[in-house]
Amino acid sequence: MKEKIHPKYVESTIVCACGETIHTHSTKPNIRVEICSKCHPFFSGKKKLVDSAGRVDKFMKKYAKKGA
Repeated sequence: MKEKIHPKYVESTIVCACGETIHTHSTKPNIRVEICSKCHPFFSGKKKLVDSAGRVDKFMKKYAKKGA
């Protein structure tokens, strides 16, 4: 392996928007995420933090045809 080309592999803290904190190792010391495995609907079985209906309605209103 070549010397001095690899990034430092340091202890890292990952913080989710739900408050979950995970300690691991990474090339970045601090990472912030919006959804983790604890609060993601696929893994938790609950539907929360997902408001696709509101976003779709907003999109439809914005781009609705004026003549229709």
